[in-house]
Amino acid sequence: MYDRSALIQLFRDRALKFGDFTLASGKKAKYYLDGKQITLHARGLQLVSEGLLQLIDTNAVQAVGGMSIGADPIAAGVLCAAASQGTDLLGFLVRKESKGHGTNKYVEGPIDAGMKVAIVEDVVTTGGSSLLAVERLRDFGCEVVQVLAIIDRMEGGRANFEKEGLKFESLLTIEDFGITPPAE
Repeated sequence: MYDRSALIQLFRDRALKFGDFTLASGKKAKYYLDGKQITLHARGLQLVSEGLLQLIDTNAVQAVGGMSIGADPIAAGVLCAAASQGTDLLGFLVRKESKGHGTNKYVEGPIDAGMKVAIVEDVVTTGGSSLLAVERLRDFGCEVVQVLAIIDRMEGGRANFEKEGLKFESLLTIEDFGITPPAE
């Protein structure tokens, strides 16, 4: 069972750091959320997976995944949570670069063109990584139905997804940690 307060506490204990950081988006920040400290922790992954599974429209979505490597444990966890509830979902991984041999595919997994999928992400700032995954999946022939994150830093990601016609939801926002986001 998803326990929101336990997830917040786990982030406080393991993943929320203060200092001077440069984010993947290139933005400078006074705090950093190291999502892998949660998604590569047994209880953390369980909480995240159960929570995200509640957000996924399993009537519309056939597969879940995202940009490798950050989304890999999240997708695997959601698949395990789905199986434990008797929900049939497939998974996929999106490469940043094609592997340069074999099929040279950007999208890996048992999905096919025409499928409806959900993108998962640990922390969203501007949404750049997820938007690259969306582009790759659209090129592959999939329909991206929704984008889901563990935490929304509330720094433009939602607006960027909306510009692409994508529904975005997160389990938490930065405000859940008492941090006020900058004006978007």
